[in-house]
Amino acid sequence: MALTLAGHEIEAFSVAGFQTCIELPQLSLAFDIGFCPRSAVKRSTVLISHTHMDHVAAIAHHAATRGMLGMPVPTYVIPRHNREAIDALFDAYAKLDACEHERKVLAVSPGDSIPIARDLDARPFHSPHRVPCNGYALWRRFTKLKPELAGRPAEEIGRLRREGHEVSVATEAPEIAYTGDTKIEVVENEAVVRQARLLIMEVTFVGDDVDIEGARSRGHIHLDEVARRADLFENEAILFLHFSARYSSDDILRALDRKLPAKLRERVTPLLAGHV
Repeated sequence: MALTLAGHEIEAFSVAGFQTCIELPQLSLAFDIGFCPRSAVKRSTVLISHTHMDHVAAIAHHAATRGMLGMPVPTYVIPRHNREAIDALFDAYAKLDACEHERKVLAVSPGDSIPIARDLDARPFHSPHRVPCNGYALWRRFTKLKPELAGRPAEEIGRLRREGHEVSVATEAPEIAYTGDTKIEVVENEAVVRQARLLIMEVTFVGDDVDIEGARSRGHIHLDEVARRADLFENEAILFLHFSARYSSDDILRALDRKLPAKLRERVTPLLAGHV
């Protein structure tokens, strides 16, 4: 499913327990690689949240396909805890495929920073789930006019610049946050989740068939938990995904309309691909 939110093109498919891959074509980047559509082969960097099969199963396929096509070696960013197992997985596929699959693997923890583009870094944060899980925030670096010069005429600012005065200051802001699979605490504990311009967040359960405690026992978020914290979300746009396969697209839309306050609902887009 292709869409544009907060100025970012997104190609994504995510159904809980089946497949998740969220692509950002403008950045040649993907979050998770539970399957490998042809479009995902183009993404040179994949940020892996955790190693449940529906989020990582196609990592070797992705590397092998890029190698077959003569594309540059891909980079996989993974939770530090999973480095040994990911290396073992590639070793097993090398034996099965009688071929080494070139890749660069970066094992990271919250607090690390990974350059993605000239003005963009990826920084992991902790997402509480049943297994070790990183969320990722993409931080944009830029310069802006010094606060004390706000409102000054352009001619004056130009003169100060020509005279060698520094008129701007370096700053940064969270552009995109992706939670991976997680519990609702990630919203409360990680300011970047609340403040990123675009938030991509799992909301696996939306109905009354699974209650909040049932969702939490599986390490997932229930829509009712989101509704109770509606005032926390400052994001310009929010993409909800990873809905359970038990729900139809109509089920999801009705639940969103019924449970979310209008101020939050108008910023939420559900990823409905895969839901009849």
